[in-house]
Amino acid sequence: MLPAPVVVEFDWLCSSRGFPEIALVLLDDILGGAYTVTALTSQDHARCREVMARYADADIGIVDAAVLAIVERLNETKVATLDGKHFRFLRPKHVSALHLLPS
Repeated sequence: MLPAPVVVEFDWLCSSRGFPEIALVLLDDILGGAYTVTALTSQDHARCREVMARYADADIGIVDAAVLAIVERLNETKVATLDGKHFRFLRPKHVSALHLLPS
């Protein structure tokens, strides 16, 4: 499952590093059913605002806040991320800490 903002961030990262063709691979994977893209709800947007305000000094952006909001909504305990810096100290509402993958 991919939060919709992650797809946009992935495209930006690939393009800004000179590898726009990698975003095509992600789209092929999405179209092939490897991932489900999950849109944000109104409640998720509200939670993003709460998270960004609470962690204003930590440079938490909309994408990271959206991941946290969706993880909370789905009661998920694991997150695949290369951004351990932020996700190590974010505190979800439903568990004391997230299990970060790869661990």
